[in-house]
Amino acid sequence: MRSLLFVPADSQKKLEKGLTCGADALIVDLEDSIVPDRKASARIAAAEFVKAAVAGSPRPRILVRINGLTTGLADADLDAVMPAAPDAIMLPKAEGGTSIIHLDAKLAVREAQAGLPDGHVTVVALATETAQSLFLAGTYRDSSNRLIGLTWGAEDLSADLGAEANRGADGRFLEPYRFARTICLTAAAAARVQAIDTLSVDFRNEAALREECEEARRDGFTGKLAIHPAQVPIINEVLTPTPEAIAHAQAIVAAFDAAPGAGTVQIDGVMFDIPHLSRAKNLLARAQAVPR
Repeated sequence: MRSLLFVPADSQKKLEKGLTCGADALIVDLEDSIVPDRKASARIAAAEFVKAAVAGSPRPRILVRINGLTTGLADADLDAVMPAAPDAIMLPKAEGGTSIIHLDAKLAVREAQAGLPDGHVTVVALATETAQSLFLAGTYRDSSNRLIGLTWGAEDLSADLGAEANRGADGRFLEPYRFARTICLTAAAAARVQAIDTLSVDFRNEAALREECEEARRDGFTGKLAIHPAQVPIINEVLTPTPEAIAHAQAIVAAFDAAPGAGTVQIDGVMFDIPHLSRAKNLLARAQAVPR
């Protein structure tokens, strides 16, 4: 998933537009974008939308962001949307592998009740929204086979830290949030799941979005959150391997294939070793997975 677009569960217009904007995934949001007195009606709307959307083809992946496990709202969220068989649940304010194990158990029960195969619904976790979560980010590995991705957030984290801002005057994240970004990236690598970069709130600033996407791709993120359909084309463009990158990766793989057992190969006078081969194979796998 290159682009994952947040859409409020109580906006039918935005949900329908999200289906056709080119996003690889839609995140039907029951958390931050829904005020408390609309939670119940939003659950009904989310379930109706998810049920219809997952029956379509072609379609983006359909995720539902529930409310956090400590809010007292998560069970009602899951009761409403799990019978509609979403592709994944996004867990906000996750705090390490224990929270994923907890969610896994809740999903397993509801899959059985809904007649869904065990493990049908996967999980993406927001891994940096509390101060405590940063200390637990190394515990996601082997927590659940459902876990497919980790992403990070700065808004809730800044509130938990008591900070005045999370970005400087130049629009770039301040040091505590750069640290959270790094924690997410390394935690995802350790857990062998997708690393997904956070959203850019200034959705009209295309230059800043492109710069963030390029930095994300450079550092190892392969997806990015979005809050407006206009952000999707840039995210998809930057996070799609270019023909030049694909050709370079293919050349590295071919060179190693031509030299079985070699630890290094050379192409046009440049040496490449096993880590380069791993990176090349990962890039080719991402290219193969891009929706056509």
